[in-house]
Amino acid sequence: MTDTYDTYWNHNVHYHPVVLDAVPHGCRAALDVGCGDGLLAAKLAARAESVTGVDRSPEMIRLAHKRDAGNVTFLEGDYLDAGLLDEGGYDFVSAVAVIHHAPFDDVIERLAGLLAPGGRLVIVGMAHNRTLLDRVISGCGVPVNLLLRARRRGGERGPSGMPVEDPIMNWREVRRATADLLPGRRYRRRLLWRYTLVWDKPGDIREGGP
Repeated sequence: MTDTYDTYWNHNVHYHPVVLDAVPHGCRAALDVGCGDGLLAAKLAARAESVTGVDRSPEMIRLAHKRDAGNVTFLEGDYLDAGLLDEGGYDFVSAVAVIHHAPFDDVIERLAGLLAPGGRLVIVGMAHNRTLLDRVISGCGVPVNLLLRARRRGGERGPSGMPVEDPIMNWREVRRATADLLPGRRYRRRLLWRYTLVWDKPGDIREGGP
């Protein structure tokens, strides 16, 4: 189903519903790291009392500020930098196609630290093929991709200038690393060359939280 905010479609936007469905009931503060032009942050605004979108690209933040979402704040900067964001201050943190842009362990530690106790982290990530099985699974995504694009009649793929980087880790490495770093995470490999991960931070849920 097309979201009313969608002005374009790509493999990341396709999994926005997965992210939105994971937002805990009563979410007070949500954070979208690597928010790009703010499309997902604008959608999150309907499910959280306040939303922060952060991106280190000045051009992306300029585009994000054009969105009309009163309870969203957009920040230009690197979410890995100390002092930019509220440590332990978010009931929900999303990261879509962004964590492969920096050292994996550092990213996971930072995202977990930004969550309040009992908060939820959702990652839509990327990895590269290493084995024959990887290639077979990835190949299954080709007809699905063609079908979805045909239904969209091509369509826009996203704003120009959005930073793009190839993933360094393969699927097996990501699966093992996330299991070690985020015990209890729910990991699922998806057809359109993405995986999704949902993790709930241990601890007491904040009043008004999920």
